[in-house]
Amino acid sequence: MRNLVWGLLCFVLFYSCKKESGCGYSDNHIVAPVAEQQAVKDYLNSSNVTTALKDSSGLYYEIMDGGSGSGAPGLCSQVELSYTGQLTNGHVFDQATTAFTLGATIEGLRQGLPLIQKGGHIKLYIPPTLAYGSTDVKDNNGAVIIPANSILIFDITMNNFY
Repeated sequence: MRNLVWGLLCFVLFYSCKKESGCGYSDNHIVAPVAEQQAVKDYLNSSNVTTALKDSSGLYYEIMDGGSGSGAPGLCSQVELSYTGQLTNGHVFDQATTAFTLGATIEGLRQGLPLIQKGGHIKLYIPPTLAYGSTDVKDNNGAVIIPANSILIFDITMNNFY
């Protein structure tokens, strides 16, 4: 009985300390391993990208235009954006104008999009741990469109958020 009470207490303390938004999405505070951060840095160096900054999570980014307005999207925000997603070999795996709830997407976008405001333009270099990790992403026919452990590059314009 004592172990059960202790276990419940630890559970409650752990979950009460997690920062959670009102829509049910939590800040995960995921940090990419040093090896992945180095792989992104090596890619940037080999591509002569000298203006990218590194976030504490290991995400690299270039803000081309910070946008205008006040505030930035949060995890509960509906974001409307135009983007191109590609792999480091230049293969474009997706290109669209779309809308989604920020908290419902990959960690790299959750951490990168709040760096800009409406009308902003950003380029994100996302290590695998902040994207799809060791999982292949496949299309409806079973073909791999994003191989496991891929660094993703997103060129994004934030059209709007609310």
